[in-house]
Amino acid sequence: MGCFQVHQSDGERRKRKRRRILWWSFSFVFSRNSGRSSSSGGSSDSSGELNCQRLQELRQFTLAELKSATRNFSAAEKLGEGGFGCVFRGHIKSKKTDERIDVAVKQLNVKGQQGQKEWLNEVTYLRMVDHPNLVKLLGYCLEHDDRGPQCLLVYELMPNKSLDDHIFQSRRPVIPWGQRLQIALGTARGLAYLHEEMKPPIIYRDLKSANILLDNEFRPKLSDFGLARDGPAMGNTHVTTAVVGTAGYAAPEYVQTGHINAKSDVWTFGMVLLELLTGRRALDMNRPRSERSLADWVKPYSSDSKKFRKIIDPRLKTNFSSSEARTLLWVAQKCIAKNPKLRPKMSEVVKQLEGILVVTAPVEKPAEVP
Repeated sequence: MGCFQVHQSDGERRKRKRRRILWWSFSFVFSRNSGRSSSSGGSSDSSGELNCQRLQELRQFTLAELKSATRNFSAAEKLGEGGFGCVFRGHIKSKKTDERIDVAVKQLNVKGQQGQKEWLNEVTYLRMVDHPNLVKLLGYCLEHDDRGPQCLLVYELMPNKSLDDHIFQSRRPVIPWGQRLQIALGTARGLAYLHEEMKPPIIYRDLKSANILLDNEFRPKLSDFGLARDGPAMGNTHVTTAVVGTAGYAAPEYVQTGHINAKSDVWTFGMVLLELLTGRRALDMNRPRSERSLADWVKPYSSDSKKFRKIIDPRLKTNFSSSEARTLLWVAQKCIAKNPKLRPKMSEVVKQLEGILVVTAPVEKPAEVP
């Protein structure tokens, strides 16, 4: 019995040590300058000031405030759950205007080590980026209570959930063609910012429809930076890392070698374009073998003008432009070129999509869910 008590004490000491390390890690992340610059921010000094300013804009919440905002983390307010912990809907008051703001509160599960790594990664990146097509981190909470360290992040709430919810859930209204093009363009702009305006570049590494959130105007915002990482330093062609992400979206060279760079994200973006075009998932194991891989399934139809319409999302019926759809497919195929060197940069993709939208009719939002 005495031996068991010693082991239990050792276990508790290890838990307390892990919690202290976690606490120090969060405190360090929130207190330091990133040392990163943005090409739109001018000199390194001015970009450093911008990073400091962005950090100062983050609001530090008390645990009591967030308990109140989420009705004590009520199950009725839960939006989702993952390895990192739970996400809750909440309401806070703006410090500037005193108006009520809808937010999403992510509560870390301190017991899950993988979740902790992704959580720290998310904080590291979101605290220093600022773009209309990236979800905005509003603040954080770091407190101790009788359960140990409580680590929470507060984001702007995306009321229209994810692109995945709208493309693949039949109970949702159909996203009109023009709106799909706008979502594709906004997503491309967010990636172009990460790849080409941040120094060093940020490789998102987990682009998928479920991580593209939609605001009240259906503008897309990239969320979940838990798997993001810095791109290769000057003179290097890639970064080698463990293969992570979602099956069906990852670039083939990344799956085979673990090598990633910005062109890996470009491949994944091409798969999202195909999903927008077809209404099918990048990988769907419930379909016949020949139709499981979306990239493989569209190939024979893309070069046959008579069969081309067969790949268009049937929920669109005839409410789309055939010429725009062909151009979108052409862009998608460029993005998923087998040779990464042949894939375009995301800034080039942005220009191609802007070219489509120049002649597109005004955007119509999906109807409300009854």
